[in-house]
Amino acid sequence: MDVRTQVIEIIAEQAMMEVGDVKPEMSLEDLGIDSLALVESIFAIEEAFDISVPFNANDPNASDFDISSVEAIVAAVQGLVDKK
Repeated sequence: MDVRTQVIEIIAEQAMMEVGDVKPEMSLEDLGIDSLALVESIFAIEEAFDISVPFNANDPNASDFDISSVEAIVAAVQGLVDKK
């Protein structure tokens, strides 16, 4: 399974949506993902890919991890996986 598919599956699960309903341009707000679900998503992503996501739940905007859209999250995770 590729990074994109796996990340979208994790996000869909947290949003309680079907994978096919999660679009790349959607924001976490569009998906109804709150801060708790976001943190759970980050943990799930870290576990799935055995990576450490540079994300500060207390100050998400200060993180080097772009969470502006599904596509941005996929790209950020892909970058971390590629660096491994």
